[in-house]
Amino acid sequence: MAKKDDVGRWGEQLAVEHLQRRGYEVVDRNWRCPQGEIDIVAKRADALVVVEVKTRSTSAFGHPFEAVTPAKLARLNRLGFAWCAAHPGWHGRLRVDVVAIVGSETSAVAPSVTVFEGVRA
Repeated sequence: MAKKDDVGRWGEQLAVEHLQRRGYEVVDRNWRCPQGEIDIVAKRADALVVVEVKTRSTSAFGHPFEAVTPAKLARLNRLGFAWCAAHPGWHGRLRVDVVAIVGSETSAVAPSVTVFEGVRA
């Protein structure tokens, strides 16, 4: 489990750096409430973005995006509203993005980072 956690932390940091280069303003990370956790909360243009990060060292068991089910998307939307309730103020429209990363920190090959914006079930 520790190796999986390390891969996840590495992937989340890589995702933050990638999103910032694309103009996202990261406002929260690993936010938790009784309903679950949001990996990254960011703002971009007029939207508050709930970002789910999925990292795999290889695509042997499928692309990371495939792990984002309709149930997961529904939970991420609920978590976005919970985050807004916990942080009063105008946040703009709410959207869910997914960052899919394939690679590893120790690989000689650069990881593949793909951002899927406005993901819906």
